[in-house]
Amino acid sequence: MIPAQFEYTAPTTVDEAVSALAQGGEEAKVLAGGQSLMPLLRLRLAYPELLVDLNRVAELRGVRDEGDSLVIGAMTTHHTVVRDPLVNQHCALIALATATVADPAVRHRGTFGGSLAHADPAGDLPAVTVALDAEMIATGPNGQRTIPAGEFFADYLTSTLQPGEILVGVRVPKLAGWGFHYEKFNRVAQAWAVVGVAAAVRRANGNIAEARVGLTNMGATPVRARAVESAVQGTQAAPAALHEAASQAAEGTHPPSDLHGQADYRRHLAQVLTGRALAAAARV
Repeated sequence: MIPAQFEYTAPTTVDEAVSALAQGGEEAKVLAGGQSLMPLLRLRLAYPELLVDLNRVAELRGVRDEGDSLVIGAMTTHHTVVRDPLVNQHCALIALATATVADPAVRHRGTFGGSLAHADPAGDLPAVTVALDAEMIATGPNGQRTIPAGEFFADYLTSTLQPGEILVGVRVPKLAGWGFHYEKFNRVAQAWAVVGVAAAVRRANGNIAEARVGLTNMGATPVRARAVESAVQGTQAAPAALHEAASQAAEGTHPPSDLHGQADYRRHLAQVLTGRALAAAARV
């Protein structure tokens, strides 16, 4: 199908982009990698009057070191994130999860920030940012602000970005000495996750000193598996103990039922995949 008619602008700075969004009002949309928006336009499920293309805003690309954290520019492609040496050195969970996004063609075009701003709970990256206590950096008419990842995802396909705001970057803490793993179950390699689990584990003296677990597609927003984190803390780094803690993965979740799996099936998957992800992250 052919999209409905719209105006188009391609600013070269963040300030220009914010100004363009303000002029377009509620009928303006931001175009990042376009992997989610373009199909909606073609199907006329979205019909903005103005499209603000961020692909010429160079300052939104790349990964920079800020001492205790990394900042990943919102327009950095998935392909770049997967191969970035800073990401792989300081927070490999992001690279591991991003490498599972769709297929190579999508990863070369899709962007880190675009995937997060789209706020699809079946996407791989929202659960990762929640598990890592990342911060979203947004710029809008009232200046710049940071939003904890746990507060960024409001509902299905809905973030807490305010009208006129643009996600410009993601700040991720460096986690030295941690182990990481992203476990994902999907029907085919390019499909959305039926369930996914992002796990980060820090060991000390043979025990689990601390763990962080984020769940993909277990509710209208990404879920932090707090019960698992509490259960695993201080336990022996052994498969049996980790799988026992993982049995609490579905607590407090509200998974959907659809053609790919019923809610009870997803709860079972969450428990199994969490056990696998914890064991792999703990290297046991």
